[in-house]
Amino acid sequence: MGHVPAHTPAPGPGPAPVTALVRHGETDWNRDGRLQGRTDIPLNDTGRAQAQALAEQLKSQGWAAITSSPLSRARETAQIIAAELGLELLPPHDDLVERQFGEAEGGTLAELRGRFPNGERPGQEPWDDVVARGAAALRRLRAEHGDVPLVVVAHGTFLRATVEGLTGVELPRMANATSVVLEGSGGQWSLAREPQRA
Repeated sequence: MGHVPAHTPAPGPGPAPVTALVRHGETDWNRDGRLQGRTDIPLNDTGRAQAQALAEQLKSQGWAAITSSPLSRARETAQIIAAELGLELLPPHDDLVERQFGEAEGGTLAELRGRFPNGERPGQEPWDDVVARGAAALRRLRAEHGDVPLVVVAHGTFLRATVEGLTGVELPRMANATSVVLEGSGGQWSLAREPQRA
C-alpha cells in the first residue's frame, strides 16, 4: 500500500498590501496659507528639502513603486522620493488630483471667511464626491498593482477624504511631506500609521 501524505493545511492569507499616502512638500501658497485646490503651484525650496527628508524616513520600509497626482507639486515630490529610494516611478493618475475649491482657490482662510460667510464656495467639489473619488482611486491602484508596496503622493484634503472613505477614520490636517500608511485592498482597509498633524 502506497504512502499517504499527511494533510497539509492551506496557507492562511498573507499580509495585507501596504500603501503610503504622502502629502506633497511645501509650496509658496502653503507657506502663505492660500487654498490651492487644482491651481498648479510648484514646490518651493523648503518643499524640495521636505521631500528629501521624507524619503530618508521611508527608506527602511521596503517600498517598491510610487505614483502621484498630475499636479506639479505632487509629481516633483514623487520624483524626489523615487530618485532617493530607487523606486519605479509610475505615471501620474488624474483621479488623485486635489479637491476643486472653485472661486475659493488662491484665498487665505481669513479672506474666504469674508467672501463666503455662509461657507458655500461656488464651484467647490462636494466633500462626498471627493471621498468617493479617492476611495475608488485607491481601490483601482491596488487592483492594478497587487501586493506591491506602493507610495501615493497627493494632496491634504484629498488624502483625508480618501482615508475617511476607505476606513471611516477622520484624520487631522496633514503637514506637508508627511505620510499615513494604510493596509488592505478592495473593501477591507485599516489605518496602520497615522500622520503628523499640521
